[in-house]
Amino acid sequence: MANDSIKKTFGVAALLCVVCAIVVSTAAVMLRPAQQANKLLDLKTNILASAGLLQAGVDVETQFEQITTRIVDMETGRFTDAVDVATYDQRKASKDPALSVELTGDEDIAKIKRRAKYSSVYIVEGEQGIEKLILPIKGYGLWSTMYGFLALESDLQTVAGIGFYEHAETPGLGGEIDNPNWKTSWVGKQAYNQGDLVLSVIKGRVDTERAGSESQIDGLAGATLTTRGVDKLIKYWLGEQGFQPLISYLKSGEA
Repeated sequence: MANDSIKKTFGVAALLCVVCAIVVSTAAVMLRPAQQANKLLDLKTNILASAGLLQAGVDVETQFEQITTRIVDMETGRFTDAVDVATYDQRKASKDPALSVELTGDEDIAKIKRRAKYSSVYIVEGEQGIEKLILPIKGYGLWSTMYGFLALESDLQTVAGIGFYEHAETPGLGGEIDNPNWKTSWVGKQAYNQGDLVLSVIKGRVDTERAGSESQIDGLAGATLTTRGVDKLIKYWLGEQGFQPLISYLKSGEA
């Protein structure tokens, strides 16, 4: 067949397509375990960082050994073995009608549409019991769903830290949720007062001379909708629809 014939040109192109497809598919399959391992390592890193536990230069897996992962039934606020803690994918479950519930407009203040029936939580325990409780949080900002973790101290009402590991908010504006100074401002704030949820992200700066400032976080300048989104997701996940039943249960000492 002549080199410049149409049939040979199409034949060579088809052969190249098949070879490239095989190479790409093989690479994807071979790299999948490494990608999953890296994804899990990144998740553990963010869990540790949100609670102020991440130490530079120390193996993440070694540091994570101090953390116990438990599954919570979000309906009852109790720990459960209904799903396998090692393989449970909460994000995937939140999209599965069999493993999640649809939220009504009044319930869905964080704009997440559906909430998984079960949630992973992360616990640091010591001789006196729980030292830190790390909770997964998510909610919609201006452009995206923001995924992160909020950590509470042993009293289960003082904020130990916060961190967002995935979002698409505007750099320099809503993207300031990644600013270390802003995240540090959460540490020591009070989430509850006599059992009532009081933690909030306000518009503007907190006046530390005014009553209630111990439960207020500075808003993000020029990012009203992102600020509102963070405030709403905090109110959702620390409220009755979120982890407040679990926190009340743990405070009762029955766990």
